[in-house]
Formats: sequence, structure tokens, C-alpha cells
Amino acid sequence: MSKPAEQLHEIVDLSTGAEEAGKRAGGSNRIGLLSVALLGIIFIISPEIIGNAFTSMLDKVKPIVVDIFLMGNVGVSIILSVMVGRALERMGFTDALIRLFVPLANRMKINPAVVIPGVYNILGDINAAGRIGGPIMKQAGATRDEQCIAIATMVQSQQSFSCFMLGLIALSLAGINAFPVVLCAVFAPLVIVPFVLSRTIYRNTRAVALKDLPSFTPKTPPFQTIFQGAREGAELLFLLVIPAIAVIYSLIGLLDYVGVWKPFEQSLSGFLGFVGVHPGTGITAIMASPTLAMGQLQEIAASIDPRLVVGAFVLAASGLPLSDVLGQIPAIWSVNSDVTAREALTAAIIGIIMRFITVAIIAFGLTPLLV
Repeated sequence: MSKPAEQLHEIVDLSTGAEEAGKRAGGSNRIGLLSVALLGIIFIISPEIIGNAFTSMLDKVKPIVVDIFLMGNVGVSIILSVMVGRALERMGFTDALIRLFVPLANRMKINPAVVIPGVYNILGDINAAGRIGGPIMKQAGATRDEQCIAIATMVQSQQSFSCFMLGLIALSLAGINAFPVVLCAVFAPLVIVPFVLSRTIYRNTRAVALKDLPSFTPKTPPFQTIFQGAREGAELLFLLVIPAIAVIYSLIGLLDYVGVWKPFEQSLSGFLGFVGVHPGTGITAIMASPTLAMGQLQEIAASIDPRLVVGAFVLAASGLPLSDVLGQIPAIWSVNSDVTAREALTAAIIGIIMRFITVAIIAFGLTPLLV
């Protein structure tokens, strides 16, 4: 291309870019003017609407952020989970785990690192799993598709050990053999989910030879590793988890105020019964806390249909509540991996959909064999 032609091409590109920017700015200005006009009308007609809407948002956010994450055990568990995860990493846990998974991963033609976030989630916390697993995925040379597979696999396992133990007690009270349920619901997805997704949605995967994998064991001194892990956990809690929680629950509060949220909850209750989950504990797991849901399930496990007990356990043993799926996972993985917040959100939603399918299969297919 000649120099005059190149200059003309650059001028056309600049003018096109300026035109597109002008259109975007014009759209933003119109939305802004509409917002100002709407707020002005509300101030004139019924100014208390704004205050009441804000109060509704505050009432939803405060119990979760303050009572559960700041004053309860959840916030402390996140800090401890990162600290423990970093300690395990320093002791060579990650290297050993990946090398155990290499033969099976090579058969599936996928990077063995995809299993790491899921296993760390089983051992600790879903937020810590993202903070630790994201950089490991990058270090292992995983593709963006493989990192998405790792997220979808991660949300197949419970995010707290207390949730797991309370669920086992509930299964025992219902007279259900827990071992097959745990095997099918917690460990089998570490293999099945990567296999299914690598053949369908996320196909850009590749096998990695053991000799081509780097070492994942850091060289930092043990005490420094533990201290830095605790600091990372605090940063994760205050800079990513709590802001994400505040966003999600403020939106729920606003939807509740305008009358949209209750019909959604009622529809959700009907859906949960359809897939084999006790509606009350299922809604608690989805909207608030799977651990709390398992605590509730213990009280009624002996008096309800065993299928609903198993379904509730399998659902709770996942990446729920929705605030994690919609807020925390995208926020954490977009910072600690190669995927964008949108890609992380999409992968998490795909994983949760697969989890609901697992719930129905195990609740209706496996439970009759265990009672």
C-alpha cells in the first residue's frame, strides 16, 4: 500500500472510531437525561420511594456482609482457607495432585491443571480455590477454554467442610448410605465435567506431557508462606468477596422492593421440587448459605422423602449460593486468570446447570438403590 493510501486509511479509521465513540456518548447522554428526569419526577411525586428502596437494599446486604462475613465464621474461614491452601501448595500438594491426574488427563487430551481449583474447593473455600487455582492454571499454560472448564468443574464441589459434614449427618439421619452419594456427587464430577465440556462447549484443549509441566511448589520460607497466605485471604475477603456480595444482595433488595423477587422465589420452589430437592433448604442453599441449608436439613431429614434429602445434599455440595456464581467467581477469576469476568460468569453458570442435572440424576436414579 502506498503512503498516501496508508494515510487515507488511517484517516478513515480515525473518523470511524470517532463516529462510534460519538454514538456511544450520545446513548449514554440520553440514558443519563432519562435518569435525571425519572428521579426528578419521583422527588416531586413520592420522594420516600428512593429512601425506601435504599433501605430495602441495605436490609438485604447488612445481614450477609456484617453478620455472616464479618462477625460470623465465613469470613474467617476464607482467610484460613487461603492460608491452608498456600501451605499445602508449599508442601508440594499441587505438584503431586497434577502428576496423579496426568495419565487420565492425557487420555482426555486436556491440561491436568483443570482439576486443581475443584480439589482446592473441596478442601477449603471456593474463593480461595479461585485465588490459588487461577495463577496455577496460567503457570501450567492452560488455554482460556481449559480455564473455563476449571471454573465449571470447581462449582461441582462444596465450598466448606462444615457444609459437607452437616450433609453427611443429614444423610445418616435419613437412613441413606453416604459413600455412593459422595463418590457420585463430589469426586466423579472432577473427571466427568472436564470430559463432557472438552467435547462440547470448550474444545480448545490439549494434553500436556509431565516433562513439560512446571513445578508448582513455591520456594518461599514456610513461615512467610503462611503469613502471606493469611494476608492474601484478608485481601480476598475485603477487596473482592464483600464487594461482590454487596452488589448481588443490593440488587436482590431492589427487586424485592419493586415486587419482582417473591414471584421468582415461588417459581424456584416449584422447580426445586421437580428436580428432587427439598424446596425450603434448596432455596436457602441457592440464596443464602449451603451450610445453613444443611443445618436445616438435619432437623427434617428423618421425616421427608429420602430423594429430597439426597437432592438437597447434592445441590448444597456446589458453588452456590448465587452471590458466588454471579459475583464472587467473576470478580476473583478475572483478576487471577486469563479469562474475563464475562467468561468466568458463563463458565460458572454452565457448571451450575450441570449441577442441577446431576441433582436430578442422583436424587431419582441413585437414591432408590440406597434406602
